[in-house]
Amino acid sequence: MAENGNAKSKMAAGLLGIFLGAWGIHNFYLGNTTRGIIQIVVTLVTCGCGGLWGFIEGIMILCGSISTDANGNPLE
Repeated sequence: MAENGNAKSKMAAGLLGIFLGAWGIHNFYLGNTTRGIIQIVVTLVTCGCGGLWGFIEGIMILCGSISTDANGNPLE
C-alpha cells in the first residue's frame, strides 16, 4: 500500500470511538465534523446514553465496517 501523508490510523480512530465516542472525537479525527457535533448534542440530550453510538462506531472502525475517513481515504 502506498504511503499517504494524510492517512488516518484505524487503531487510533477505533480507540477514540470506544473511549471518547460519546463526544464524537473519532469523527473529528476522521474529518466528519458535523457528525461529531451531532454526537455531542445527542449525548447531552440523552444524559449520556447517546454515548453508545460512539462506542459502537469505534468497534465498527476496528472491525473494518468503517474503513474510510471523510475524504474517502482508506484508514491504515
